[in-house]
Amino acid sequence: MKADTQQLLSELREDHRNMAIVLNVLESTIETAATDEDPDFELIDEIMRYMTIYPDAVHHPKEDIIYAELKQQRPELAGGLDDVPEEHAEIAILGKKLREDVEAIVAGAAVRRVQFIKDALNYVGRLRHHMNWEEEDLFVQIDTMIGEDPHAVDVDDFLWIKDPVFELEVEAGFRRLIDSLKTA
Repeated sequence: MKADTQQLLSELREDHRNMAIVLNVLESTIETAATDEDPDFELIDEIMRYMTIYPDAVHHPKEDIIYAELKQQRPELAGGLDDVPEEHAEIAILGKKLREDVEAIVAGAAVRRVQFIKDALNYVGRLRHHMNWEEEDLFVQIDTMIGEDPHAVDVDDFLWIKDPVFELEVEAGFRRLIDSLKTA
């Protein structure tokens, strides 16, 4: 199956906007934890389930497809693309670590607040840096490629899943996150 590159890039940009909103909510809960108050760990658990389900399993593979296309079609525009799979893997590892911290806290295990805050800030900072780099560099390169030669990308190997928080059919398992987005 072929998909329009411009449409895929538009979806990636929308994902970045949505992920930034969720990261804002996560940062506000981290600030609460940093003041020695107990943050809403169930909300943080939902945030990290979302971040490890949708961005790691859907968004990043979609980027990888477009980046592979860019690298093949326009190697002169492909600077930095060799680093992307490693960065996606690093972000997934940081997200998994933070999710494990939160799941342990929700289950009643002792997790040091300082470690939780450190892991959370590390994850947020790394993901924000990565998204900014893509927006300011890689997506601009793809815009150039599309502008000069619009074409479709083969997406047969891509897992198509609706965003469980921002699509019209929101999953019930993310209600706390949805409610917090309404007030953010």
